[in-house]
Amino acid sequence: MSVSEAIEIPLIEATNESLKEYGYLIDNYQKSEIEIVTWPKQGWREIDKGTGNEGGYTEGSFDTWWEGDTLYGRNNAVAHKSEYEVDGKYILGYSNLTRKNSTNKNYRNPNQIFLWHANYHPDGGQLFFPKKPEAFISPLALPGDDIKIEDFKAFYFKGSQGLYIHPNIWHEGVFPINQTASFMGKQGKVHARVSIDFKKEFNKYLFFKTAL
Repeated sequence: MSVSEAIEIPLIEATNESLKEYGYLIDNYQKSEIEIVTWPKQGWREIDKGTGNEGGYTEGSFDTWWEGDTLYGRNNAVAHKSEYEVDGKYILGYSNLTRKNSTNKNYRNPNQIFLWHANYHPDGGQLFFPKKPEAFISPLALPGDDIKIEDFKAFYFKGSQGLYIHPNIWHEGVFPINQTASFMGKQGKVHARVSIDFKKEFNKYLFFKTAL
């Protein structure tokens, strides 16, 4: 596998201006609220006020760690079975496509990260807040099912603030620079998820550099 099988997306600094339409920066996890989308109506009659949005939100840590060239993640806010998960963890990405199955434990900060998958939640927003003030990156794209790899941007966070994303925003969690990282997480409890597999759909990976 070579870098020629991947498409690079731009890496930009995360500010409230650059995140406009995607979401915004979070200063206080406890005071942050989650948007919950009302269940869609089937015809011309309206959903009764105060109903269809009572599922609320769920909380739990979002943990990430590198094992060799592979970045794993575990979302403790939700529990579900998926083809993308094995033993409660799933592959977020790789630091090297040519030897992505390496189990070498000698960790070095990655110069670039390759993604194979992204998703969005139509039922609610999602929040990631770092437990330690360490840099992280989040690739995002605006809503729409006819998505292309080139529609994504990677946002670089210094680690002093968290990230809130609106419902329907394409994302794939958060990507640490350090070997391990943990984030406080909050999201809609229904947790509907729509996915895209870049490798299956485009025969390409998405990738971004890790330094501005």
